[in-house]
Amino acid sequence: MRFVGTDPATATGFVALDEQGNVLEEVELKGAGKTMKGGITDEQLADLGHQLYKHLKPGDEVVMEDAAHGTQRGITTGMIHGVLRYMIRRRSLSPNFVAPAAVKKYVGVTGWVGEAGNKRRLVDKEKKKAIKDAVKEHFGYTHKSDNVIDAYIIARIALNLYLMREYKPLLDTLPYQIEVVEAILNKA
Repeated sequence: MRFVGTDPATATGFVALDEQGNVLEEVELKGAGKTMKGGITDEQLADLGHQLYKHLKPGDEVVMEDAAHGTQRGITTGMIHGVLRYMIRRRSLSPNFVAPAAVKKYVGVTGWVGEAGNKRRLVDKEKKKAIKDAVKEHFGYTHKSDNVIDAYIIARIALNLYLMREYKPLLDTLPYQIEVVEAILNKA
Protein backbone atom coordinates (compact mmCIF):
# COMPACT_ATOMS: atom_id res chain seq x y z
CA MET A 1 0.00 0.00 0.00
CA ARG A 2 1.19 3.50 -0.85
CA PHE A 3 0.30 6.83 0.75
CA VAL A 4 0.06 9.64 -1.76
CA GLY A 5 0.11 13.38 -1.27
CA THR A 6 -0.75 15.77 -4.10
CA ASP A 7 -0.31 19.52 -4.11
CA PRO A 8 -2.33 20.68 -7.14
CA ALA A 9 -1.06 23.62 -9.19
CA THR A 10 0.24 24.26 -12.69
CA ALA A 11 3.31 22.47 -11.25
CA THR A 12 1.73 19.71 -9.13
CA GLY A 13 3.72 18.07 -6.35
CA PHE A 14 3.33 14.28 -6.05
CA VAL A 15 4.83 12.08 -3.32
CA ALA A 16 4.17 8.42 -2.52
CA LEU A 17 5.33 6.86 0.76
CA ASP A 18 5.39 3.30 2.07
CA GLU A 19 3.92 2.32 5.47
CA GLN A 20 7.18 3.22 7.25
CA GLY A 21 7.17 6.73 5.74
CA ASN A 22 9.93 6.03 3.20
CA VAL A 23 9.72 7.95 -0.07
CA LEU A 24 8.84 5.66 -2.97
CA GLU A 25 8.23 8.40 -5.52
CA GLU A 26 8.64 12.18 -5.57
CA VAL A 27 8.02 14.29 -8.63
CA GLU A 28 6.74 17.65 -9.81
CA LEU A 29 4.23 17.20 -12.63
CA LYS A 30 3.80 19.90 -15.27
CA GLY A 31 1.45 19.77 -18.22
CA ALA A 32 3.28 19.76 -21.54
CA GLY A 33 2.30 22.21 -24.24
CA LYS A 34 2.21 25.91 -24.98
CA THR A 35 2.10 28.08 -21.89
CA MET A 36 -0.54 30.70 -21.28
CA LYS A 37 0.22 33.73 -19.15
CA GLY A 38 -1.78 33.62 -15.92
CA GLY A 39 -3.43 30.27 -16.58
CA ILE A 40 -3.22 26.83 -18.11
CA THR A 41 -4.16 25.66 -21.58
CA ASP A 42 -6.49 22.74 -22.26
CA GLU A 43 -3.51 20.84 -23.66
CA GLN A 44 -1.46 21.38 -20.49
CA LEU A 45 -4.43 20.55 -18.27
CA ALA A 46 -5.13 17.26 -20.07
CA ASP A 47 -1.44 16.29 -19.97
CA LEU A 48 -1.20 17.14 -16.25
CA GLY A 49 -4.21 14.93 -15.55
CA HIS A 50 -2.77 12.03 -17.58
CA GLN A 51 0.57 12.33 -15.77
CA LEU A 52 -1.14 12.11 -12.40
CA TYR A 53 -3.17 9.12 -13.59
CA LYS A 54 0.02 7.30 -14.64
CA HIS A 55 1.63 7.86 -11.22
CA LEU A 56 -1.39 6.63 -9.23
CA LYS A 57 -1.71 2.92 -8.45
CA PRO A 58 -4.75 0.88 -7.42
CA GLY A 59 -5.06 0.84 -3.64
CA ASP A 60 -3.25 4.15 -3.06
CA GLU A 61 -4.42 6.13 -0.03
CA VAL A 62 -4.65 9.65 -1.50
CA VAL A 63 -4.85 13.01 0.22
CA MET A 64 -5.02 16.12 -1.94
CA GLU A 65 -4.62 19.70 -0.82
CA ASP A 66 -7.91 21.49 -1.25
CA ALA A 67 -8.13 24.83 -3.04
CA ALA A 68 -7.35 27.85 -0.89
CA HIS A 69 -10.37 30.02 -0.18
CA GLY A 70 -10.24 33.35 -1.99
CA THR A 71 -7.47 32.29 -4.36
CA GLN A 72 -6.60 34.95 -6.92
CA ARG A 73 -6.63 32.49 -9.80
CA GLY A 74 -9.95 30.84 -9.10
CA ILE A 75 -10.73 29.58 -12.59
CA THR A 76 -7.29 28.03 -13.17
CA THR A 77 -7.29 26.52 -9.68
CA GLY A 78 -10.77 25.09 -10.19
CA MET A 79 -9.86 23.56 -13.54
CA ILE A 80 -6.70 21.93 -12.15
CA HIS A 81 -8.42 20.59 -9.05
CA GLY A 82 -11.34 19.27 -11.11
CA VAL A 83 -9.16 17.38 -13.58
CA LEU A 84 -6.93 15.91 -10.85
CA ARG A 85 -9.95 14.84 -8.77
CA TYR A 86 -11.41 13.20 -11.86
CA MET A 87 -8.18 11.27 -12.51
CA ILE A 88 -8.04 10.08 -8.90
CA ARG A 89 -11.66 8.86 -9.16
CA ARG A 90 -10.93 7.32 -12.57
CA ARG A 91 -8.32 5.17 -10.79
CA SER A 92 -11.18 4.06 -8.50
CA LEU A 93 -9.60 5.84 -5.54
CA SER A 94 -11.41 7.95 -2.95
CA PRO A 95 -9.36 11.00 -2.04
CA ASN A 96 -9.43 12.88 1.22
CA PHE A 97 -8.79 16.61 1.28
CA VAL A 98 -6.71 18.82 3.54
CA ALA A 99 -6.90 22.60 3.78
CA PRO A 100 -3.74 24.56 2.89
CA ALA A 101 -3.61 26.01 6.43
CA ALA A 102 -3.72 22.47 7.88
CA VAL A 103 -0.74 21.45 5.72
CA LYS A 104 1.29 24.27 7.31
CA LYS A 105 -0.09 23.43 10.76
CA TYR A 106 1.11 19.81 10.36
CA VAL A 107 4.71 21.04 10.49
CA GLY A 108 4.08 23.74 13.08
CA VAL A 109 4.03 26.74 10.70
CA THR A 110 1.39 29.31 11.60
CA GLY A 111 2.05 31.74 8.79
CA TRP A 112 2.92 34.48 11.29
CA VAL A 113 6.15 35.74 12.80
CA GLY A 114 6.84 38.00 15.76
CA GLU A 115 5.58 38.44 19.31
CA ALA A 116 1.98 39.03 20.38
CA GLY A 117 1.02 42.60 19.60
CA ASN A 118 3.77 42.87 16.99
CA LYS A 119 3.03 39.99 14.59
CA ARG A 120 3.13 40.07 10.83
CA ARG A 121 2.03 37.55 8.23
CA LEU A 122 4.66 35.56 6.36
CA VAL A 123 4.40 36.09 2.61
CA ASP A 124 5.42 34.21 -0.52
CA LYS A 125 9.08 33.07 -0.39
CA GLU A 126 9.26 33.73 3.36
CA LYS A 127 6.34 31.35 3.97
CA LYS A 128 7.78 28.70 1.63
CA LYS A 129 11.14 28.91 3.43
CA ALA A 130 9.44 28.49 6.83
CA ILE A 131 7.67 25.36 5.55
CA LYS A 132 10.84 24.00 3.95
CA ASP A 133 12.78 24.54 7.20
CA ALA A 134 10.01 22.96 9.29
CA VAL A 135 9.83 19.86 7.06
CA LYS A 136 13.59 19.41 7.32
CA GLU A 137 13.41 19.83 11.11
CA HIS A 138 10.42 17.49 11.59
CA PHE A 139 11.30 14.75 9.09
CA GLY A 140 14.79 15.39 7.70
CA TYR A 141 13.24 15.71 4.23
CA THR A 142 14.36 18.18 1.59
CA HIS A 143 13.59 18.76 -2.08
CA LYS A 144 14.25 21.60 -4.51
CA SER A 145 10.54 22.01 -5.32
CA ASP A 146 8.19 23.70 -2.84
CA ASN A 147 5.33 21.77 -4.48
CA VAL A 148 7.00 18.43 -3.79
CA ILE A 149 7.74 19.48 -0.20
CA ASP A 150 4.05 20.29 0.30
CA ALA A 151 3.12 16.96 -1.32
CA TYR A 152 5.48 15.21 1.11
CA ILE A 153 3.65 16.75 4.08
CA ILE A 154 0.33 15.71 2.54
CA ALA A 155 1.62 12.15 1.99
CA ARG A 156 2.60 12.01 5.71
CA ILE A 157 -0.95 13.11 6.51
CA ALA A 158 -2.31 10.33 4.23
CA LEU A 159 -0.16 7.73 6.01
CA ASN A 160 -1.16 8.85 9.48
CA LEU A 161 -4.83 9.09 8.45
CA TYR A 162 -4.66 5.44 7.42
CA LEU A 163 -2.85 4.44 10.61
CA MET A 164 -5.39 6.28 12.77
CA ARG A 165 -8.32 4.69 10.91
CA GLU A 166 -6.75 1.24 11.39
CA TYR A 167 -5.99 1.88 15.10
CA LYS A 168 -2.26 1.47 14.49
CA PRO A 169 0.51 3.54 16.12
CA LEU A 170 0.99 6.85 14.33
CA LEU A 171 4.30 7.90 12.81
CA ASP A 172 3.68 11.57 13.59
CA THR A 173 2.46 12.19 17.12
CA LEU A 174 2.77 15.89 17.89
CA PRO A 175 -0.53 17.36 19.13
CA TYR A 176 -0.99 19.65 16.10
CA GLN A 177 -0.32 16.74 13.72
CA ILE A 178 -2.93 14.60 15.45
CA GLU A 179 -5.42 17.52 15.28
CA VAL A 180 -4.96 17.76 11.49
CA VAL A 181 -5.49 14.03 10.97
CA GLU A 182 -8.49 13.89 13.33
CA ALA A 183 -10.11 16.83 11.51
CA ILE A 184 -9.89 14.95 8.19
CA LEU A 185 -11.07 11.70 9.77
CA ASN A 186 -14.05 13.42 11.35
CA LYS A 187 -15.08 14.92 7.98
CA ALA A 188 -14.96 11.58 6.14
